[in-house]
Amino acid sequence: MNYLEFKKRVEKYPLITSTQLQFIGEDPQVVRNQITRWQKKGLILKLRRGIYILNESDRKINPSKLFLANQLYFPSYISCEYALGFYELIPEKVVDITSVTPQKTYRIKNSLGVFIYQHIKTSAFRGFTTINDENGFKVFIAQPEKAIVDFFYLNLHYFKDYDLDIFEVSFRFQNLEILKKNKLFEFARYFDNKKLEKVVKDFCKFLNEYA
Repeated sequence: MNYLEFKKRVEKYPLITSTQLQFIGEDPQVVRNQITRWQKKGLILKLRRGIYILNESDRKINPSKLFLANQLYFPSYISCEYALGFYELIPEKVVDITSVTPQKTYRIKNSLGVFIYQHIKTSAFRGFTTINDENGFKVFIAQPEKAIVDFFYLNLHYFKDYDLDIFEVSFRFQNLEILKKNKLFEFARYFDNKKLEKVVKDFCKFLNEYA
């Protein structure tokens, strides 16, 4: 199979995976060898082991970074700083995407961006919802309250007792009227971590002052 034939078979997909290579009608190992050669020519881009994409000129779909974040390491959902920026709970525009996963902590860097995956316990892997990206693909992202709680859990070392200023001065939280306190407490309990529950309690005191 030459590259043009291969392109016609896969250009309708946002990504090319090892699983798809098993169904294109030729020996998967032969195709993988060809992909290695096409990579060297810049025709195929490797996003991580077993996941590829056609070069920008040849692909019909440009997958969003949100979609890629979900697909490159599974299961995972987008959370923490990127989700906080998405909901405009912090003023900064976040470029690198942080997700959480019950799998081990992982980091992927490729030509399309940096994708960070932080481990949380399986019991806390919940509290996310689906949105549609610009291509209409479904993406898993934390609910606003869960993005907050995930962020607190992964940054517990920053928090000290009775330091409410940290929420405004250090983290610059804003637009907090969208948050529901009962959800914050509910999501915190999934972690079974007393310090996290204390931080959430302090944050809710801050919310009272913010309101």
